[in-house]
Amino acid sequence: MVPPLKLFFGIVQEPDADVLADSLVSGGFRFTRVPTAGGFLREGNTTFIIGVDDDRIGDLLGIVRRNATTRMQIVNPMQSAQDSGEARLPFPVEVQVGGATMFMFDLDRVEQI
Repeated sequence: MVPPLKLFFGIVQEPDADVLADSLVSGGFRFTRVPTAGGFLREGNTTFIIGVDDDRIGDLLGIVRRNATTRMQIVNPMQSAQDSGEARLPFPVEVQVGGATMFMFDLDRVEQI
């Protein structure tokens, strides 16, 4: 019988992806890494797909918290307004970026073929 498993999708900004990947490997996690892009800033992200035993969820989340940092960034909303047709403020604004968004799903079955 397969132990209880969770499937995580973790989305991080590209600047954090290499350090996070190295830490996941050091922590004994196996993952798939997929390049993605965010909709708000339209900058590069990386989505990690990770299968985790229930008893290692805390380890995984700790590694992500230590390696996916938040920071402030100045963005020019006029560029994204021109691209999307939305009305935006005509001056740069400071926004918090980074960190991670984690999605967790229960797995009923896993097969490696």
